[in-house]
Amino acid sequence: MQMLVLLSYLITLVLVESSVYFQEQFTDGDAWKTRWVESKHRSDYGQFVLSAGKFYGDAEQDKGLQTSQDAHFYSSSARFEPFSNQGKTLVIQFTVKHEQNIDCGGGYVKLFPADLDQADMHGDSNYNIMFGPDICGPGTKKVHFIINYKGNNYLINKDIRCKDDEYSHLYTLILNPDNTYEVKIDNKKVESGSLEEDWDILPPKKIKDPEAVKPDDWDERERVEDPDDKKPEDWDRPENIADPDAKKPEDWDDEMDGEWEPPVISNPDYKGEWKPRKIDNSKYQGIWVHPEIDNPDYSSDSEIYSFHSIGVIGLDLWQVKSGTIFDNFLITDDATLAEEVGNDTWGQTKDPEKKMKESQEEHERIQLETEEMSRKEDTKDELEEDKEDEDELDEEDDEDAGEEKEEEVDSIKDEL
Repeated sequence: MQMLVLLSYLITLVLVESSVYFQEQFTDGDAWKTRWVESKHRSDYGQFVLSAGKFYGDAEQDKGLQTSQDAHFYSSSARFEPFSNQGKTLVIQFTVKHEQNIDCGGGYVKLFPADLDQADMHGDSNYNIMFGPDICGPGTKKVHFIINYKGNNYLINKDIRCKDDEYSHLYTLILNPDNTYEVKIDNKKVESGSLEEDWDILPPKKIKDPEAVKPDDWDERERVEDPDDKKPEDWDRPENIADPDAKKPEDWDDEMDGEWEPPVISNPDYKGEWKPRKIDNSKYQGIWVHPEIDNPDYSSDSEIYSFHSIGVIGLDLWQVKSGTIFDNFLITDDATLAEEVGNDTWGQTKDPEKKMKESQEEHERIQLETEEMSRKEDTKDELEEDKEDEDELDEEDDEDAGEEKEEEVDSIKDEL
């Protein structure tokens, strides 16, 4: 009993020490419109609507911001109390559902400094981090992870595959104060590493020595031609020869047809171009490797991960086919808390969502089969009606023919 009390106390202590900077689950109806600001930078931005979509696990809990117009840019953001992640873990988490079976469009979020003018947010607005799925055709299905460092944006060098089905998926980015990161999809790690190693943010630690030059006599040939190997005297034979079995046609006229020449055939004795055999090179020194030296331009930075101002989260993207739903936004400094929130939101509704979609598909399948059977029955009935009409016409024709025959016989009788 004492152990359970202690465990409960420790869990409470962890939650108290955790910071939740932003959380949005759209559970209060249209009140989201007071928290999210639509950019006016363009006059033709697409509209976000609150919806759980065509299939869901919970009609209320699964409501999120859904793109509603095809072939449009979207730009909306929400502000929160500014903070710095210096010396802290930064966790960004949200769910994305491409229920429209997206062909080309973004599903990522951007984290902005607090000085962002939300009403003028656009694609070139300065941001701290861009993270989330991006899909365009079969060639682009990746998780974007871009970091802004000293005013420049740097894309991760690794290719992280995103989910491309129609269900909801949970995307989590964990940025640690030791310049390491972790990317999770559906609460499972899919990538991790170092900000310095997986981005070209800093100059390389080592560079090729500009003073070093490969010696002129450096021999990189692993095998060479054998100088003692000689070409056989009978090696050279023509590739093609005159056909010895060919005969001049009897009707060939040299004056009319010109001088006769036998056709050419491949020479069975032809051996091709002669090349001396290869032997190991006794002077082989291996492939020359350019020596490296410390890069004088390199300087380590233990705070690549750190942003002095974080105050706005935004959806700034383009979609060809609309229908994507964004939900369950969370920004915190506690990766464990984020995992628990993910399990309590996406984790609770993902299976019912899938079940509902499968039920809809089964209903559609049965409906299509029923319509197809009905169509076949209608076609069958039409064919039977046509057959009956043909039979009636045949009977009428037979009756008419009989009457004409009787009239013809009567006429003949009258004449007799």
